[in-house]
Amino acid sequence: MNRLILPLLILVVAMFDQLTKAMVIRNIPFGESIIVIPGFFSVTHVYNTGAAFGMLHDSNRFFIILSSVVFAGLVVMRRHFTGYVMLAGWALLLSGILGNVADRLRLGHVVDFLDFQFGSYHWPSFNVADSCICVAAGLFLLSSFQSPSPSAPPSAKVPS
Repeated sequence: MNRLILPLLILVVAMFDQLTKAMVIRNIPFGESIIVIPGFFSVTHVYNTGAAFGMLHDSNRFFIILSSVVFAGLVVMRRHFTGYVMLAGWALLLSGILGNVADRLRLGHVVDFLDFQFGSYHWPSFNVADSCICVAAGLFLLSSFQSPSPSAPPSAKVPS
């Protein structure tokens, strides 16, 4: 695989995340919603200074540091992510981290806007970067069920 494809993919996905957030900031007043599918999906302009689902509220500086360390660690550990599924997960995880850290540095919080509900259950709002992180976790889980390829390094093969 061309060495430029993954870094380019990471940047394009992170830029798409930033573009969607800029569109929400520009077009939807804070706290307001645009109903897309009544009773199921809205685009709602909210923000988060903590982690997923609002945990650790007002911990922006902590998450900038943690995310930066994790990002650097993932870049250094790149060679341990083998196969297309793992590499796609690696790229999506870095894209998600980059998108949310950009918000934290630029705005002091993460912009969330994808707002789902089902009946009386309301899922916490999230964004494209959060979606990338979740899909990456799913890809890592999926790849754990795959057999290592015959050309995989010995450390990636499961002993019999």
